[in-house]
Amino acid sequence: MEKSIKSLATNWGLYLGITLALFTVMGYVNLDLFTKWWFGIGTLIVIIVFGIISAMKSRGLAEGFISFKEAFTSYFITVALGLAISTVVSIIIFNFIDPDAAIALKEKILNSTVEMMENFGAPEDAIAETVEKMEEEENMFAIGKVLQSLAFQLIGYSVVGLIAALVVKKNNPDAE
Repeated sequence: MEKSIKSLATNWGLYLGITLALFTVMGYVNLDLFTKWWFGIGTLIVIIVFGIISAMKSRGLAEGFISFKEAFTSYFITVALGLAISTVVSIIIFNFIDPDAAIALKEKILNSTVEMMENFGAPEDAIAETVEKMEEEENMFAIGKVLQSLAFQLIGYSVVGLIAALVVKKNNPDAE
């Protein structure tokens, strides 16, 4: 694989990381953002779009032809780097700069979850069980939990990346 494709993917990963870090800081400034469904969906879309753009730009860099492996690698490097940067920012903010914000955010998420369950007509015992489980969790921003979340996110985004790579790949007919 050309070094230029890896370097392009790394650059897009840095752009994504900066964007996600800004989202995290915006969420820190207004913790209610982290409880909004549209904030999560928007973040998800931004991550996927950056990965796809990276793969498409890599194809353009390779004179319009790119293998499945190269397209997926470009997507994955971008997404992995962006998520890693965002994860580091979250760890720093919620574990070192302002651990009290993690506690406040947990409470906001708990209240938001209860409200959503009530709106969907969930039984009281199911709501009580959910509240109990959420209250047992000590720190949702503990380094181990955040790294575990990162791993699961990478798996999920990799599935999307496989599909994106199938769409973006374009074999060179002269090379066959």
